[in-house]
Order: sequence, then C-alpha cells, then structure tokens
Amino acid sequence: MKINQIEDLHCDAGWRVFSFLKIVTDEGLIGYSEYNESYGSKGLTGVIRPLADSLIGMDPRAVERISATLYGQTRQAPGGMISQAIAAIENALVDLKAKALGVPVYEMLGGPVRDEIRLYWSHCGTYRLHHHEILGVKQLNSLEGCRELGKEVADAGFTALKTNMFLFDNAEPQVVRGRELYMPGFSSAPGMEAGRHSRLWDLALNPDDRVKTAVRDQLMALQDGAGPGVKVHLDINFNFKTEGFLAMVHELDDLGLQWFEIDTYDPSALRDIRRSCKTPIASCESLYGRRHYKPFFEQHSVDVAIIDVPWNGILESLKIAAMAEPYEINVAPHNFYGHLSTLMSAHFCAVVPHLRIMEIDIDDVPWKDDLVTVPPVIENGYLKLPTGPGWGADPNEEVIRAHPPRR
Repeated sequence: MKINQIEDLHCDAGWRVFSFLKIVTDEGLIGYSEYNESYGSKGLTGVIRPLADSLIGMDPRAVERISATLYGQTRQAPGGMISQAIAAIENALVDLKAKALGVPVYEMLGGPVRDEIRLYWSHCGTYRLHHHEILGVKQLNSLEGCRELGKEVADAGFTALKTNMFLFDNAEPQVVRGRELYMPGFSSAPGMEAGRHSRLWDLALNPDDRVKTAVRDQLMALQDGAGPGVKVHLDINFNFKTEGFLAMVHELDDLGLQWFEIDTYDPSALRDIRRSCKTPIASCESLYGRRHYKPFFEQHSVDVAIIDVPWNGILESLKIAAMAEPYEINVAPHNFYGHLSTLMSAHFCAVVPHLRIMEIDIDDVPWKDDLVTVPPVIENGYLKLPTGPGWGADPNEEVIRAHPPRR
C-alpha cells in the first residue's frame, strides 16, 4: 500500500473556515483529518502540503515512523504551525490505518474505557452576540437572555457549559447595541486606533471594577437559568497578565465554578494563580508536545490539562495525557471546530482513563451536520462513541464544495 494523492479541502463555516486533509492510497483507501487556519494559523495549508507531498510513494501504515521523520526534518523550527502540520498528517494516517484494519481508531489504541463521553456546551452565548443571524437564533444582548440560555442548556440535558466574558449596557467600554465579547488579549495592542480598542488594551493588564461586576452578573445569570445541575466554566483565555488574572479569580472564586480557564505561557505564574484560589484551573490548550506541557506538570500549574488533538495529533496527545497522569492531573480535549474534529477528539477521550469532560460547540452553522457522512450522536449531554472504521465518519466532499470559503 502506497500513498499516491494528497488533497486539502475547505468550506465556509460562518465566521471561520473548516479545513480537511485527504490522503489517498493506490488501493483506494482514504484517510482524513480536520485542521483549522482561522485562529492564529493563517497559511497552515501551505505548511502542510510540502510535508504531506513528500510522503508520496510511502506506506501510510507506518504512522509513528512518518511522524518521527517529519519531526526530524523540522527539528530546528518546532511547535507552532509545524506541529499543527505534522498533526494533520498524523491524524489522517491514523484514520487510514484504522480503516485498513476495519476498526474504529480507539480499538487500534487499546480499546475504549467508556462508551459515552460527558460534554460541556462551549462558547455558550458567545456566538449569539454577533453571529445570531447565521445561527438562526435570537441575539444575546442582556442578562435576561443569559438566564434563558442557561435554561436552554439544562433543558437539552447538558450538565456543564463554558462561556466567555461579556459586557452589556452597564459596563464600559460602551459598545454598539449594548453587547460585546470582552477579549482584550486578542483584539488590541498599543498603537491601534483610538477609541474602543485602546481602552480595551488599557484594561488588559488589570480589569476595573465595572468589568469584574459585569462578568459576575453574567455568570450568576447563567447559573440562575441553568440551575444547580449545570456547572459553569469561565474561559478567561489570554485576556490578562498575572495581576489581572488574580483580580478576576479573586472576584469570582465564591461562585462555585467548575473551572477557570486561563492561558499563559508562564507555568510559574499559573501555579501561583492556582494556589491563590479554590476553583480548579484548566489551561494548556495552546501548547504543543510533551516538552511544552512538561513544566506545567512539574510545577503543578493546572488541575486540568487541555490538549488539542488537531494541533498535536492523536498519538502525541495520548503521550501528553499519559505524562499528566503521574502528576494526578486530569485532561480534557480542546474542541471547538467541526464534526470531524469532534470525532477525532472522541477517540482520544475514549481511551484516556483520567478524562475530565469534553468540549463541543452546539451553536453553529445550519449545514454543519451535512459536512460529515455520520454526524456525532449526542443524547442528554453525552456523546456516543462512533462505531464505524477510522474516525467513524468522513467529510462529505460534495457538501464541502457546495459551501466554498468566503474570501
């Protein structure tokens, strides 16, 4: 069996693009993976293709050997898009090999320890601030809307949700139509135009009382609507420096959240934040490989290590998870992409004993289910393990081509 064709596929996904790698063999077997260029990785396809094209004529079943070879060829530029590119190739090869064996990927990885996976509704409310028309739902623009959304999550059977930080009319900076996604760590920098962006940057180091109050009100409204059976996570992300993270966790530590999700590349700072509060800390979603995760484990910086399967590859993700276990650290996948990514992450979750919970986006474009041949099965907030060979579904190329990216 030899690789004889490589192809990349892309489709419109509303406010971003879903991308897929396709590896074809001379025997007609096809392996797929999902990757993403829309969040800090623009140009990733251009990194993937030279590496993938170099595999033409090779046996795709030697997955570890191919991954090690690609890592060796790029050793002087590790991490970043190089790691994402190798991961996309590795994931497609794993899918192909499992199909060649006629088994689900998780059977090739030792077999499942669970047949269903507890989910949390991620970006709860976030996309409804500005993408409600694409989603076909009512715009979220008030605390009362947060209460209604919390109830919707509970009524759908979910036992957990994750939200970002929102500002409504009562918080500065004043925003158009009275609602804003508060993400100063992503949207501004010194020297940008005056006005809202510059004020957001001023607040990035240390949120003032108005911001802290607005986020507290938002979380309490979601909790009120969802009821005690739904745990709330707050994604603070990269939006503050250490001083600002401390201010937020101290303000919100009494709310009984399931975790604060905090992103920082300094394991010592995160360790100190974790020690200062009683709410668990989740982090690491933007890290690559065991070397990046190692200091966070050694310093006990996190309660939950978040691992991105499309960014790291499922084999490396499992190695990271295995490294976390001796430090008594649970793991959870970073999964806010399309359905193929959800299935890829589900196979990871299936074989990891110390899994905390799995992320999934529920609010999404109306054609998302049609982009795969078998959409994930979700019942009462749990994902049923796929049973078909490989990932259990393939991208639907006809539908993908019917929704070309909007450039």
